[in-house]
Amino acid sequence: MINKLEKLSLLSEMIAFAKYDNDIKRIEYNFLLGVAKQLDITREDFDYLLDNPINYTHLKSHSERIVQFHRLVLLLNIEQKFGDNNNSKGAIKLYNFGLRMGLSHESITKVLYLMESFPNKIVPPDVLIDIFKTQYN
Repeated sequence: MINKLEKLSLLSEMIAFAKYDNDIKRIEYNFLLGVAKQLDITREDFDYLLDNPINYTHLKSHSERIVQFHRLVLLLNIEQKFGDNNNSKGAIKLYNFGLRMGLSHESITKVLYLMESFPNKIVPPDVLIDIFKTQYN
């Protein structure tokens, strides 16, 4: 179980990911707001994080880091579908965020490679988990 500071850090990281291209599109905003609700973060805290990022808190749980990486994959897909179609820029951004979370570069690379083979470039959660389990063991 993750605490409130970790949840705020996760959401702040996702906001930074969305703002990487200097703006958050309405669809990204709505996705982030949905994640905030899922994490039991209030609308006030969410709005505060938009302008006041907090420091990254490294998650101890490998499974929580995988879940967070999957959220970032989904956010990248939204960004590429409804805005910036620069796949290489988005892939580099996702790769760097994954490394910062302490995930293996082999797993991240495999996810990025496999994204191309799935409809809408969305890697199913079970496939993503298997990729990271294989590398983790």
